[in-house]
Amino acid sequence: MAMQPAVLAEADQVEPRAGRLWLRALRSPLTLTGVVITLIFCVLAVIGPWIAPYDPSAVTDAATAPPSFDHWLGTTQNGQDILSQMLYGAQASMFVGLGSAVVTTVLSVLVGVTAGYLGGVSDELLSLLANVFLVLPGLPLTIILAAYLPHSGSLGIILVISLTGWAWGARVLRAQTLSLRKRDFVEAARATGERTSKIILRDILPNQLAVIAASFLGTVTAAILTQASLAFLGLTDVTQWSWGTILYWAQADSALLTGSWWWFGPAGLAIALIGTALSLVNFGIDEFINPRLRQAGIATLKAQRAQVSRKRAGRGKRVRRGVQDRRLRPAGSTDVILDVRHLKVNYGVVTAVDDVSFTLRRGEVLGIAGESGSGKSTLAYAITRLHKPPAEIPQGEIRYTQPDGSTVDVLAMDSDELRSFRWEELSIVFQSAMHALNPVMRIGAQIEDALVAHRPGSTAPERAARVVELLGIVGIPADRANSYPHELSGGMRQRAMIAVGLALDPEIIVMDEPTTALDVVIQRQIIDKIMELKDRLGFSVVFITHDLSLLIEMSDTIAVMYGGRIVELAPAQDFHERPQHPYSRGLLASFPTLSGPKKELTGIPGSPPDLRRLPSGCSFRPRCPVAFDACAERSPSLYQIGSSSAACLRYDEEHAVTIGETA
Repeated sequence: MAMQPAVLAEADQVEPRAGRLWLRALRSPLTLTGVVITLIFCVLAVIGPWIAPYDPSAVTDAATAPPSFDHWLGTTQNGQDILSQMLYGAQASMFVGLGSAVVTTVLSVLVGVTAGYLGGVSDELLSLLANVFLVLPGLPLTIILAAYLPHSGSLGIILVISLTGWAWGARVLRAQTLSLRKRDFVEAARATGERTSKIILRDILPNQLAVIAASFLGTVTAAILTQASLAFLGLTDVTQWSWGTILYWAQADSALLTGSWWWFGPAGLAIALIGTALSLVNFGIDEFINPRLRQAGIATLKAQRAQVSRKRAGRGKRVRRGVQDRRLRPAGSTDVILDVRHLKVNYGVVTAVDDVSFTLRRGEVLGIAGESGSGKSTLAYAITRLHKPPAEIPQGEIRYTQPDGSTVDVLAMDSDELRSFRWEELSIVFQSAMHALNPVMRIGAQIEDALVAHRPGSTAPERAARVVELLGIVGIPADRANSYPHELSGGMRQRAMIAVGLALDPEIIVMDEPTTALDVVIQRQIIDKIMELKDRLGFSVVFITHDLSLLIEMSDTIAVMYGGRIVELAPAQDFHERPQHPYSRGLLASFPTLSGPKKELTGIPGSPPDLRRLPSGCSFRPRCPVAFDACAERSPSLYQIGSSSAACLRYDEEHAVTIGETA
C-alpha cells in the first residue's frame, strides 16, 4: 500500500519536548509548593553537615538561650546550637524516610504485582506471607525490633520499618493487579505475543503508578514519624542526631516545662512541613499520571520522535505479505482458511462451548449470533487461544490454512508458534474499546506495541509511519496518535482497536461485539468501515454480536448459538428468508420491520438456560413452541436442509415434520 506524501508529512511531526510536559504538570501552585519544600529538605539533608555553623554536640556557656543572631534557633540546656542539630538531623531523618520508602515499595511491588498477575499457587503463598505480616501489630513489633537493634543506626531503623510496613502496600497492589489482568488491553497485549515481563512493565505498572506513588510518599512520611517516635522514646542511638533525637533531649530536659519552645518547636515543625509537602506532591503526581485528571497534552513522551525518511515512501509502495494475493480472491471463494471441528470448551464441570464445528473461507464474513451466555465470546477466545484457567479445551481441532496451502492445528501450537501466529495470521478486536485500550498509553504507542513485538528489526521511523498509515486506513486523523483513549469518541476508540487488529495484515480478524455501546449512527460508520477494509484488504472476519439484523446485512454466513452449541448455520440470505430452527425464527420475530405490513412482535418466552443445569435432550426444548416428546430424550445434531443446517429433531428422518405442523 503506497503511502501518500500527506501521510508522510504527518509522520514527520514531533511532539513537544518532555521537559515542557513536566513543566505543565507543575502549573498547580499547591503541587509546586510541595515540590519546592521537598527539594529544600532533600538539599539540606545532603549539604546540612557542611553548612552547619557549629558542631551539634559542642557544649557552650549559652545554655537555653532563645533565638539570636549568634544562634538562629537558640540553644539547648548544654548550650548546643539547635540549628546545627536540625541540619545534621535532616540528613538522618530524610535518609531513614527515603530509604525505608524505597525498600518498602520494592517489596510491595514485587510481592503484590507478582502474586496478582501470576495467580495460582504463587498468589496463595505470597498472599499468605503478606497476611501474616498484616495481622502482626505494627507498632509493638516496631518497638520490639528497634529495642533489639539500639546501636544499628539508620540502616537498622530502615530494616525495621520496611519489615513491618511492606505488607499493606503489597495487598493493595495485588488487588489492583487482579483487576487489571482481566482487562481487555492486557488480554490484547498477551494476544500480540508480549512477554510477561513487558506486560507487567508496560501495561500493569503504569496503571498503578498513582497507587505506588501514594504508597511511596506515604511511607516516607510514616518512616520519618516512626524514626522520630522511636528516638523520642529512646529506642535508637540518641547520640546520632535526628529530629527525633532533638525531641528526645528536649523532653528529657523538660524544655516544655521551662518554656524553651525553640528547642522542640523546629523539629516538630520540620516533621509536619515535610509531611504536608509530600502530600501536596502526591496530589500532583496523581493528577499527572491519571489522564482523566490532567488537561490535554500533559504526559510522558511516547513514540514517533524521528523523522520518516523518503525511503519509507518507496518501501510503502511495495504491497506487504499476502495483501495483493488476497485482493485477487473474491469473497465467498471456496478456499477454507479456518476449519473448526468438534470444539469443546469447559470451565471446570461447566461446558461453555459444546461440539462446535464451522468453516471460514478466505474473504468471507462469518457472523455468530446468540443471547448472552450462549458461548460466543468463549468461542472467540478459544479460536485465538486466549482462554485462561479454569477454561480448558478437552476436545476439538482448529485447523488454519497457511498462505502456502499447508494446514496447522492452532490447538497444537506451542507458545513460540502462538506468538508468531497471533496478529500475524489471526488478530482479535475486543468488545468495549474503552476497556480494551490501555488508559495511560497514547493510541499511537498501543498500535506500535504490536509492531515492536512482531517486527523487532523495524526502525522507529518505520513504525511511526506505519502507525500513521493505519490510522489513515481506519479514518482517524494522524495527529490523534498522540491522544489518550479518553480523549477519543466511542467510534474513534473502536476504529483505533480495528487499527491495532490490522497492524500486521492478518488473514483473519475475530471481532467480538465491536459495536457494543455505540449509537446506531456510529455503528453504521464502524460497519461500513469494516466492510470497506475487508473488500480492500481481503481478510476474513468472524463477527460476533447480539444484533441479528446487522449480521444479515454484512455476513456471508450466519451461525446461531444457544446453550454453547450452534443450532443453525446458513447463508445470510437463506437465514433471513427461511430460518430453519425454532430459536432462529423466534429471534427474527422479535425484530420490527421498517417496511411492509405491521406484525405483532412475539419474542421468545423464558430465559436462556443455566449451563450448569441444562435440560435433558434439546437445550431449547423448555422454550420451544414446537417441541415434542423426543426432544427431551435426544440432543439433536446439525441436519442439512438445502444450503442450511439446523439442530432440530424435526429434520431427522424419523421425525420428518415441517416446523409449524402438529407432530
